[in-house]
Amino acid sequence: MASLKIKKGDTVRVIAGKDKDKEGKVLAVNAEKGTVVVEGVNMIKRHLKPGKETQEGGIITQEGPIHISNVMYVQNGKTTRVGFQVVDGKKVRYAKSNNQAID
Repeated sequence: MASLKIKKGDTVRVIAGKDKDKEGKVLAVNAEKGTVVVEGVNMIKRHLKPGKETQEGGIITQEGPIHISNVMYVQNGKTTRVGFQVVDGKKVRYAKSNNQAID
């Protein structure tokens, strides 16, 4: 499998789906399923029974996963594609719009 271009902690914008044009920080990445969890995007409701962890049950709202192809990396307020370059023997992500290294 190819390496993922989006990592935990990146700021991304949703480019497709019901939450199109929303921005948020990536909370989790699932490489096997090709999904990401973005802060404040794709909010779903879960019904919980009372138990050891939660003393009171109820309905909680949390972020759900969305496919990684539906998000795009944001740099300086604009979306950009992400590529890889080898710099000084290290593989580095870079923004294709301005050729700047991301990390």
